[in-house]
Amino acid sequence: MTKPVREIAAGAWPFRSVLIANRGEIALRILRTVQALGLEAAVVYHAADAESPAVRAADRAIEITGRTPVAAYLDGAQIIAAARQSGAGAIHPGYGFLSENAGFARSVAAAGLAFVGPTPEAIDLMGDKVRARAFVAKHGFPVAPSAIEDDDPATFVARAEKVGFPLLIKPSAGGGGKGMRIVREASVLAEEVIGARREGERYFGDGRLYVERYVENPRHIEVQVLGDAHGNVVHLFERECSVQRRFQKIIEETPSPALTSDERARICEVAAGIARAAGYRNAGTVEFIYGKGEFYFLEMNTRLQVEHPVTEMVTGIDLVREQLRVAAGEPLGFAQSDIRVDGHAIEFRIYAESPARGFVPTTGPILKLRLPEGVRVDSGITEGAAVTAAFDPMLAKIIVHGADRNAARAKARDALGQFVLLGCETNTDFLRRLVDHQAFADGEIHTGFLDAHPEIAAEPLITEGLRNKLLAAAALSIRPVRDAADAVPPLYAAMGAWRN
Repeated sequence: MTKPVREIAAGAWPFRSVLIANRGEIALRILRTVQALGLEAAVVYHAADAESPAVRAADRAIEITGRTPVAAYLDGAQIIAAARQSGAGAIHPGYGFLSENAGFARSVAAAGLAFVGPTPEAIDLMGDKVRARAFVAKHGFPVAPSAIEDDDPATFVARAEKVGFPLLIKPSAGGGGKGMRIVREASVLAEEVIGARREGERYFGDGRLYVERYVENPRHIEVQVLGDAHGNVVHLFERECSVQRRFQKIIEETPSPALTSDERARICEVAAGIARAAGYRNAGTVEFIYGKGEFYFLEMNTRLQVEHPVTEMVTGIDLVREQLRVAAGEPLGFAQSDIRVDGHAIEFRIYAESPARGFVPTTGPILKLRLPEGVRVDSGITEGAAVTAAFDPMLAKIIVHGADRNAARAKARDALGQFVLLGCETNTDFLRRLVDHQAFADGEIHTGFLDAHPEIAAEPLITEGLRNKLLAAAALSIRPVRDAADAVPPLYAAMGAWRN
């Protein structure tokens, strides 16, 4: 596995403290690397997260406020003020919230702080899906047939029809599947455009749209890239992220079971080429749709990805450490030829949700929490806390590594079985059924996989006999029944210690 050839001495960092502008599992994951490098880790937190593991582990914690908890973590001015208060010289945004906000990145730099991420210019270019697609196409990289509203809004619907059905409508500033709509016939296209524009305006404050040819049941493959301020760019191979619900990922793995060695080399070099053309620095991910040996550029995420741990597991490279080194002005510590892949890794996102009820989010107290041993678990929750509707429902990630995919699957089955969270429904049983499904075992996955196999999300049928046993066990475990069983009747209690 690859390791950087040169570490920064403890006293040679241009910043001694890093403020982590995030929460939950990613805040704690970043914090651990910051402290391992001998730097001070500061975090911001809303009152809802006051007792979180990240706050407890931080060297300094600064409370931030907002109309809602999410609003607090989106308040860039308040976060920069917290960085100054804590004495931090750098801000790591994690993922989500302000991580892809070019204005925030500019404000961080204007405050004399290092932004642990790409330049604002790169965020502006690649964060706007329309501009990014035009840029990628201009440089000769593959993009799917499409129509862009900005080119001529009056003819957008007509031009969209000419792309051919089925179509996928996307907001230009979108992400996380919000505002995306599949259109299969011309009769509903105009109506769906209006709906997608409305959603884009609501979620992103930007109603601009584009459409692209929808590839039926494609695979979603992304490539991790890393660049520095000295013109060096490398890729750290691909991740397969095809198992999704509502356009959001559930399982990610590397290597992809779909790619041949030649296809892998080609898609990874295209991703690195896009990053080089953009003058990209720090960590980023270039995403593609893939099918029948062909792939098209989808988008670029200008931040650390939720699924970055699987890349770390097979390469041995701590991506947060590399992000911090690049932010400190250091060149990459390795060349492309130095990067090796060892084995197979799979990540499972643990969500507070009910797969059987359409993956609706769930809430409740964390009465009991037991994490699996022998595997990597990135978690930001703790026993005694509560799962609320204030944030995204992802609670933790289980990451397994094996010599090959089958070994990783076997380890995953055991790890998911060991995960216990009482008080709030999670998707762990669903994930175990998914791992055991023959199509998943065979690597026959695509973005419509769960729609094609609804039986995975459905709760297993319970026989009447098992149901009665479960009800009896529950009834016998409640406090009044236990107290009655343990109580000594008055007649016998009056006998005291007398024995016959």
